[in-house]
Amino acid sequence: MQRIQQLLISALLVFPTAGVGAEVPSVPSTIDSVETLGRALYFDANLSRNRTQSCATCHSPEHGFADPRENASGKAVSLGDDGRSLGDRNAPTASYAVFSPRFHRNDDGQYVGGQFLDGREPDLAGQAGGPPLNPIEMGMPNKASVVMRLRENPVYVAAFERFYGEAIFDQPDLAYRAMAESIAAFEKTDFFAPFDSKYDRHLRGEYELTTLEDLGMTLFFSQQFSNCNVCHQLKPSPARAGETFSNYEYHNIGTPAHTAARAVNGVPPGHIDRGLLENPAVDDPAQAGKFKVPTLRNVAVTGPYMHNGVFKDLRTVVLFYNKYNSKSSKRQINPETGQRWRVPEVPDNLSLKELEIGPALKDNRVDALVAFMKLLTDRRYEHLLEE
Repeated sequence: MQRIQQLLISALLVFPTAGVGAEVPSVPSTIDSVETLGRALYFDANLSRNRTQSCATCHSPEHGFADPRENASGKAVSLGDDGRSLGDRNAPTASYAVFSPRFHRNDDGQYVGGQFLDGREPDLAGQAGGPPLNPIEMGMPNKASVVMRLRENPVYVAAFERFYGEAIFDQPDLAYRAMAESIAAFEKTDFFAPFDSKYDRHLRGEYELTTLEDLGMTLFFSQQFSNCNVCHQLKPSPARAGETFSNYEYHNIGTPAHTAARAVNGVPPGHIDRGLLENPAVDDPAQAGKFKVPTLRNVAVTGPYMHNGVFKDLRTVVLFYNKYNSKSSKRQINPETGQRWRVPEVPDNLSLKELEIGPALKDNRVDALVAFMKLLTDRRYEHLLEE
């Protein structure tokens, strides 16, 4: 049985999309690179307190590297390893995360990049080291306890000593950092960023856009017709290969609090998520309520949306943005609730300059923008668009 398990695990590590939502119970018998080590660690539920949760649980490679699990909040926030705790923010996709620059301020004084929705970790390794120690995520008490779990497996021990030195386990902090760096190395591979969506294939002449998709692309890349590319375009020219559809800046777009999630996750209803101001490196009140602009890669299959998962449908998100530019009473109604859009959780510091660019959108143009964003789905997730 153990031999069969090892063969199945090895197959999963070679073909990581096998086994929907499956946790990897062990590791291959040999690890020949840091990336392969990181891959094994990414799927290893033994690194959580109750051995039930891995990186892949909340960032599933089968579901756009987002969390597909239903819980009391729907899919708005994630369930922790203890089977009870719920977070207060939606788990962002880990796909294309490697392209977010290190957290910094640019020449205009704007905060840019980093990992997590508030940039509190400067890079992928920092992000990878966060969840194991988060009490409402993987729940391990400290770094030393995680390292003890690593040392339970002789294959890990051999790999760590080979790649990081024979004395790596003498200092738990260094061993923990090596673990995080290994996971980051895996997350830097093309597996997380294949650039093979219909959009990419169109740029290579391999896919012909439909009329609606073509209209959506025109609208998206033109500030005359929409405000999408103000924040969701990194490269200076439209329709460029390798576009990640985020400038990695921070903005407050007026997202309302997710009261339904707060009702089940134990966070007091009056709590305010201050976004970028929760980052220990930021103490400027003018940054309250700002969150990092997410990539739009795989956006159509990684809902729900916004930093707190308050909107279920991608079309709702487009309509939410459009409310800033439309005087129509119809556009002031959230189609998911039938009520007026609720007030922002943080009413100050709204990025009105960016939000009020562009005209009001008619229904066909809303549909066209949604159709364009569906084009940004990696090939292996295209079947999810039909579900």
